[in-house]
Amino acid sequence: MWRYLKRLLIGKPLKTTDEGGQSLTKFKALALLSSDALSSVAYGTEQITAVLVVLSAAATWYAIPAAGIVLVLLFAITMSYRQIIHAYPSGGGAYMVATRNWGTSIGLVAGGSLLVDYMLTVAVSVTSGTEAITSAIPVLREHSVAISIIIVLFIMTLNLRGMRESASFLTIPVYLFIILLVSMICWGLFNIATGKLSYSAAAPVGSFVPGMSLVLFLKAFSAGSSSLTGVEAISNAVPNFKKPKRKNAANTLAIMAIVLAGFFAGVTFLSYYLGIIPNSKETVLSQIGMAVFGHGIFYYLLQLSTAMILAVAANTGFSAFPILAYNLAKDKFMPHMYMDKGDRLAYSNGIISLAVGAIVLILIFHGQTSLLIPLYAVGVFVPFTLSQSGMIIHWLRERGSKWILNLMFNFLGAFISLALVIFLFWLHFGNVWPYLVIMPALIYLFYKIHDHYITVAAQLRLRQEADLHEYDGSTVVVLVSSVTHVTTGAINYARSIGDYVIAMHVSFDTNPKKEHETANEFKESFPDVRFVDLHSSYRSVASPVLRFCDVIAKNSAKKNYTTTVLVPQFVPRKPWQNILHNQTSLRLRAVLNSRENIIVATYSYHLKK
Repeated sequence: MWRYLKRLLIGKPLKTTDEGGQSLTKFKALALLSSDALSSVAYGTEQITAVLVVLSAAATWYAIPAAGIVLVLLFAITMSYRQIIHAYPSGGGAYMVATRNWGTSIGLVAGGSLLVDYMLTVAVSVTSGTEAITSAIPVLREHSVAISIIIVLFIMTLNLRGMRESASFLTIPVYLFIILLVSMICWGLFNIATGKLSYSAAAPVGSFVPGMSLVLFLKAFSAGSSSLTGVEAISNAVPNFKKPKRKNAANTLAIMAIVLAGFFAGVTFLSYYLGIIPNSKETVLSQIGMAVFGHGIFYYLLQLSTAMILAVAANTGFSAFPILAYNLAKDKFMPHMYMDKGDRLAYSNGIISLAVGAIVLILIFHGQTSLLIPLYAVGVFVPFTLSQSGMIIHWLRERGSKWILNLMFNFLGAFISLALVIFLFWLHFGNVWPYLVIMPALIYLFYKIHDHYITVAAQLRLRQEADLHEYDGSTVVVLVSSVTHVTTGAINYARSIGDYVIAMHVSFDTNPKKEHETANEFKESFPDVRFVDLHSSYRSVASPVLRFCDVIAKNSAKKNYTTTVLVPQFVPRKPWQNILHNQTSLRLRAVLNSRENIIVATYSYHLKK
């Protein structure tokens, strides 16, 4: 049943040789990896204006210079990540750059920040999309958490089907949003040029606003910097591109940055020119769309495309998180299961882990993740700072052509990113302090995992001087619950591998006559096999089995024998029938595996009906 459901949801397994067919073209990569960055246009300008309007409507003109600094930072970050794509094409982005240039610990700060940030990306994006849906259909508002979880599970399933299919699906909402935003901005500018839209700004650019301070401006700028989240995703996913991978990834990043810059600048200008003021009932983008398009079909298409891209913006996290987890696992800082590819050649464990983490965040915050946005921004700009400062070290070491110009781009990006991190901690400490708890805990966990793998490797590695111990024989203990075909098969198998076979039974009955029935039946069938019957007064099977096997193992060791405990079990014909039977064999294997001097084996008898 599960196998058929899995095939229905995920599709048929792909051969390893089909991996090239899953690579991304620039057209599909833009849809798959830019949805998070482009969706921020829906709230980036609004975040800036919402901070400034607290002082007065006249202060909203400061959104223009704040947006200008954001665009300068976008330019610096884009140039930096283009360099990272060419210098570190194996993916991993900020983690790889920081590790190679700053060292392992700093690299883990960058990697850990991004792992948490991608979970926040999914949670924030999905809940934002859900808010857009429930705003249009208010009756669904009380089910917002359930809707958010359903969207996360849908995007998870889409990504488990493979990159090509998820990219194909995402081309519709992403490119619809791009077309409508281009149409709105161009039509709006045309109407301004022809005088059809009148100048309604609350105050002219450069006018003095009483009470305006540097702190308020920095707060607005830091709020608007949320528009840059997701820019790094392409550098994390370079291995997913078609060849030439570096060139295609770098060009896709440039296209995304140009589109994002144009949208952010256009929306900010139209918002200022039209005198748009944020309110709880209607978003800034919706008000601009209303002013430009009116109540026509294009306005409703704009709203639909905005809701769609906000909902699917989470896909950027699903594309970048598994690659980052793969690189951390390859360096032995995360479980090796994150290096395994699923049936559809996707890193399934990374995709599922990200979905689970996002769902937990949605449940904890009841679908209202707006308070997480400052923490979300810190998770982005700490890796930005570390990667760009790391590239400064890279250029000082490697030099190469135009290295001074490249170094200047990285210095500008590192300086502004570091300033943003400081501002975020200074202005939003009440929301971002968990970062100071989460990161040390994550780094400690990374090092514990790494130490485990190093210790295991040292113990498993063959050495020339190793003493290869040879045994003189084998003792096999067969656990018997009753005398059946399973018992017969297990005893016969034990005889074939062991020099000395012992059958062991644990009984609970208070009636001595009934208690010895199994012993008598066994001795009739196998008179040459020693049978041990232990009574358990507390109805426990595991404890008496463990005690007995410890004694046997100790005695066998004196004779230089190995000790194997054979656990018989029958396997029902249909998997679902397993739940109808107790799982004693599972518990026994778990207990016996704790013993260093005991080998645990399973004899399975498969039922035919």
